[in-house]
Amino acid sequence: MSQAFYRKWRPRKWEAVVGQEHVIQTLRNAVAGERIAHAYLFAGPRGTGKTTTARILAKAANCLDPDLAVRPCDKCEHCQAVNAGRFLDLIEIDAASNTSVDDVRELRDKINFSPNQGRYKVYVVDEVHMLSTAAFNALLKTLEEPPAHAIFILATTEAHKIPATVLSRCQRHEFRRIPVTEIMTYLNDLAAGENLQVTPEALGLIARQATGSLRDAISLLDQLASTGQEISLELAQSVLGTAASQAVMAVVAALIAHDPAAGLDQIHAALDSGSDPRQFARQMVDYLRDLLLIRMGNADQVDATKEVRAQMAQHAQTFTTPELLRVIRAFNYAANDARATWQPALPLEIAFVESCEAPPEAAPETPLSYSPPTPVKSQPQSVKPVSTPQAPPPPKETKGTLTSEEGHAIQALKENWPQVLSLVRQQNPNTYGLLNSCQSRYLDGKVLTLGFASDLLKNQMAKKENLALVQQALVEVLGIEIVIRCVINTAKRTTIPTEVDDNGMVAAALRDLGGEIVDIQ
Repeated sequence: MSQAFYRKWRPRKWEAVVGQEHVIQTLRNAVAGERIAHAYLFAGPRGTGKTTTARILAKAANCLDPDLAVRPCDKCEHCQAVNAGRFLDLIEIDAASNTSVDDVRELRDKINFSPNQGRYKVYVVDEVHMLSTAAFNALLKTLEEPPAHAIFILATTEAHKIPATVLSRCQRHEFRRIPVTEIMTYLNDLAAGENLQVTPEALGLIARQATGSLRDAISLLDQLASTGQEISLELAQSVLGTAASQAVMAVVAALIAHDPAAGLDQIHAALDSGSDPRQFARQMVDYLRDLLLIRMGNADQVDATKEVRAQMAQHAQTFTTPELLRVIRAFNYAANDARATWQPALPLEIAFVESCEAPPEAAPETPLSYSPPTPVKSQPQSVKPVSTPQAPPPPKETKGTLTSEEGHAIQALKENWPQVLSLVRQQNPNTYGLLNSCQSRYLDGKVLTLGFASDLLKNQMAKKENLALVQQALVEVLGIEIVIRCVINTAKRTTIPTEVDDNGMVAAALRDLGGEIVDIQ
């Protein structure tokens, strides 16, 4: 059976590790100076070399070469045993499947035995954040006072889940995402070693698709190599389910022209040809990000051909910066949300339509301020509220002029409510869902009352963190601080007569509180 590329090409010496020089140099110096720590924490994204580096450190600690500076030599008996997976003093543990306190206690009981072959027993605990609280507590004592022959290397993609008591007992090293250029260089060498014919454009696409993970990039190249064909850009796009740049630019052109039909046609054509919705959304984000870089004066950071750059420059000039940021956020949300729906293309379609149809007010160049009001036409109507114990107090009967400042705030809130929803969605989709389920909203002074259909929705929205998020969005959009009140909405809706100002307090009472008109003078 043939071996997967990522296993066959796994680095065996320090200099073969890609993109983590800041970590490698520190560890090499520690080995050369005989200052190896008893516990390490390797944290960083998947596929960036954490487990590989842990194995190299285990080899270096047990290498038999008398010259400390060249360890691991990758030639001695111990180094060869590690390479072959038969070195008894290298113990690799998957914390995802060994999460209980009993697993850690068993490890703690065995650790006091002397090494079988080498100088050190090295324990590599992968995905250590998966351990239970009790397991971490059991591990803590061993980390605090380990035997002299033991080295712990904890690896994780989620360092924030590690207890502070454990972090403080480890020497921490952060692994970074690997740049596209370094991934391309490595893949080019790998392709040469495997006698693969790969075009530079295909290598670039693979490197970008890997999003900083070298292991993912190698696996993608392995997948393409199994086709037995020359790996061209077209083949890579077909196999990996990515869209051609022309399709992306066509969608952006439809967005600029405010032509939803043409844009959706382009999206569906790309998906019908085999493109994955999430990948298409990611490519949209990449292209729009390049437009943003061009607008910010960083065109030299854009990796594209001369012809594509010219098209990008033209597209970049048609967007304002706030509009571009809004569209990027919409497609970025779609790229992360496509797995959460039974219709994978829906988030992508919604992102496009929202970006295309959003009113200009939803993306002002500067946040809307609470500016001095203009006079509002008097409304002599009076209203009689429907008796609802849980509803907010209705506005008083008014025969004179409404407060113009209040009218301005109501109008501003009505016009900019889509932007409030958009800001909340970017921060927390769950809060956005609750806010979007609100059946009515009524602004009285600086108190915004939100009406919900059930106790469950009302209580969820009334949580401190949800209210704080919505209040912050209101400050960003309206420029004023507003107190939010959540109630159960039991009022019935009433049609607003043509004689009533749609933006006034009377309309608010009719529309949102279920009031009824008893007299029009």
